[in-house]
Amino acid sequence: MKQIVIGTAGHIDHGKTLLIKALTGVDTDRLKEEKRRGITIELGFAYLSLPGGDRVGIVDVPGHERFVKNMVAGAGGIDCILLVIAADEGVMPQTKEHLDICNLLGVNRGLVVLNKIDLVDGELRALAEEEIRDFLQGSFLADSPIIPVSSVTEEGIPELIAEIEKLAKDTPGRDSSGLFRLPIDRIFTMKGFGTVVTGTLISGQLNKGDTVEILPDKHKARVRGIQVHNQEVASASAGQRTAINLQAVERSQIERGDLLAHPGHYEPTSRMLAHLQLLPGTARPLRSRARFTFHLGTARVLGRTALLSPGEIQPGKGGFAVIYLERPIAAAYKDRFILRSFAYAQTIGGGEVLDPHPQKASIRSAEILKELEILRSGSTDEIVELLVDRTGYEGLPQDSLPARTNLTPREIADLIPGLTSRGKIIQLDSFLIHQKRYQEAQERIRENLQDYHQKFPLRSGMPREELKSRLGPQIKEKVFSHLLQKLIDNQEVTLKEEGVSLAEHRIELSEEKKRLKDEIEKIYREGQLEPPTLKELEGILSAQKKEIREAISILFREGLLIKVKDELYFHAKPYQELEERLRDFFSKNKEISPQEFKDLTRTSRKYTIPLLEYFDAQKITIRVGDKRQLREKVASKS
Repeated sequence: MKQIVIGTAGHIDHGKTLLIKALTGVDTDRLKEEKRRGITIELGFAYLSLPGGDRVGIVDVPGHERFVKNMVAGAGGIDCILLVIAADEGVMPQTKEHLDICNLLGVNRGLVVLNKIDLVDGELRALAEEEIRDFLQGSFLADSPIIPVSSVTEEGIPELIAEIEKLAKDTPGRDSSGLFRLPIDRIFTMKGFGTVVTGTLISGQLNKGDTVEILPDKHKARVRGIQVHNQEVASASAGQRTAINLQAVERSQIERGDLLAHPGHYEPTSRMLAHLQLLPGTARPLRSRARFTFHLGTARVLGRTALLSPGEIQPGKGGFAVIYLERPIAAAYKDRFILRSFAYAQTIGGGEVLDPHPQKASIRSAEILKELEILRSGSTDEIVELLVDRTGYEGLPQDSLPARTNLTPREIADLIPGLTSRGKIIQLDSFLIHQKRYQEAQERIRENLQDYHQKFPLRSGMPREELKSRLGPQIKEKVFSHLLQKLIDNQEVTLKEEGVSLAEHRIELSEEKKRLKDEIEKIYREGQLEPPTLKELEGILSAQKKEIREAISILFREGLLIKVKDELYFHAKPYQELEERLRDFFSKNKEISPQEFKDLTRTSRKYTIPLLEYFDAQKITIRVGDKRQLREKVASKS
């Protein structure tokens, strides 16, 4: 069943609340102050059962200029409006401001209600209708029917209900397959139930038992119960006015303007890229650094703007800007917002969010205006490609795209294969990276390896983590691994324990260095199980310390030397012979003591202890008490 929420709009004392009571039987003014003063201060809620069996939610908004901030909080979740104009007063300041706000928020359907017809004669009613027609020229209500009613005598109420039913049928429903979002407009505590929040569910679906996140503070809560139109339900879907009973969260931890969402889908932001639109009647142009009140959903926060084009935005014109907020809120791509003057409390314009989480680099980019045009009016393919491209080598998690594009997860999944088949993006499991950035990253790997080989020609390769760090701190391990594996598969690079190298890299030694290497290899081979330490070797040879250590490193990579511990190497041949003798010993004995091992090696403790520890580290032996056993035998018994 399609779910629709209708909001009232209009000047104070034009009878919006009494009209809702005539339609539904519900008095939406619930506060004592509202009763005492006879005006609506806070948002009111009701529902209307239509003759055809459907129900529509109704949001009643205050008409006083002092409470426009509350009106905006209610207007953010409506699908169409009832613009209420009193026949005895006609069009008034908040009539125009409310209509401007609805237009800026993208509301484009509604009805005009000429209320209080019991207070005027036929001639004045006709004049009022004529004035309204002139006022509505060029607006989305220009062709809307004007329904004359009296909330007191209920004249015209049946005709109005019939028109509301037509309006509901003609108004598109919201998408329940998207990510769940509910801007909170009311919070209260019920005895025996705890914390309850209400709002219009603007996207997705919520189920009883779900875990939700309250943004921007990221408090977690569990959905204990859901009500729609005062009835308990197992789930609520987009377009419904919803009351939600939350567990594990206090009333004091929530405020109007917070967003309820499933965890992990939305991140708070205090900086966003947007397109702004000033109202034609705005008193002055909008300049950079202008301060204003920013309204999005039910949130209200102070902010400033930095225009991205030179000059000012003139009344009636639009432009791109960075919006800086004084505290974080939850926002998503294409969310519409209202700007009200900080100085004189008047609506000056609005706009839509194009990037709720811009990187500083993207803001300073020479291509920023072109990119924003794509985000504003480009195809879905162009928008997704741009968002992936802007993440550079880091890559973009695919599951972050619904919040950044307003597409459903299913729509994203259907779109990705087309972009990959056309060579625009590459899919790495759950990550997406732009083809251009992928190729750039591969080229940077090649360049870094080439540079490393030139600086260190006697090293077999660059340590893997060093190579990864040279691509930047943002690159994810999964992306880097895929890049490296692709180059390995193409036989462009090789990856060994000692590092990454270009496939064609060869260590070329001069005759002098070859002689040094051969001399060192001979010293270790003849040293058998009593070789010199590196420090002792440096005292034996006349070569420089750096050259000696480079030769040692080459011998180690070639497998001719075994590194038992820092500064202590053994030649591979005597080491292997020792390992064979040790295994032969274990074939006849269960365990070996340090003294027995010393007798086996015929060396001093200077060498036997490091060798014993190395056999342990190589998982050949295992220490049991003061003795060693062959690990293979211990493992087979267990």
